[in-house]
Amino acid sequence: MNVSFQIGAALVLGPLLAAYAIVLAIGARRGTRGRTGRHAAFRFTVMLYVAAVLSITVFPLNITWGEGANLMPWYNQLNWLPLLTMDVSALPNVVMLLPLGLLPLISSRATSAGRVTALTALASAVIESAQMLSYILFNNGRSVDINDMIANTLGGLIGWVLLRAALRTGALGSALRGAALPGSAVALGTADPLRPSPAPVTG
Repeated sequence: MNVSFQIGAALVLGPLLAAYAIVLAIGARRGTRGRTGRHAAFRFTVMLYVAAVLSITVFPLNITWGEGANLMPWYNQLNWLPLLTMDVSALPNVVMLLPLGLLPLISSRATSAGRVTALTALASAVIESAQMLSYILFNNGRSVDINDMIANTLGGLIGWVLLRAALRTGALGSALRGAALPGSAVALGTADPLRPSPAPVTG
């Protein structure tokens, strides 16, 4: 028996986004700290970004079982040779996780370039693992490439550098600090390199 069908991103992510929007709206109505105004908008923007990444990397799920399934062994879908096959096509993977450089605005753990880089690498590993799992379970042809992980991780580091520069500017830095979620590294001031530069001493 052959089975073949597709599960689109909207079918799964649409209801999840709607449910999250309802939760945010309830929190805003109750005046819950960190879930009103710009913080609520920032949280929903983050969720939209996560949904966009998943729609690119995991969805659609093309599920195929039976004679029409891809019979290539899963381990043939792995490319563990770093850099040798990397080219300009890696640029989209750099850009895709560049927003993870904003993690200090969201998480208390993102206190340094090293931690942001590690968290980005972890996120990339989760994406690649999901792609491999979908291939094993659904035969949908996703591959795992170490170069994608390198490019993703580089994107997070570049994003952190850009955030660091932005936080040292006047209006933009103030806006970013205002959007930082309560309990985040920026809000707590625990990310030393991201603290505002001290005002010059005069007189």
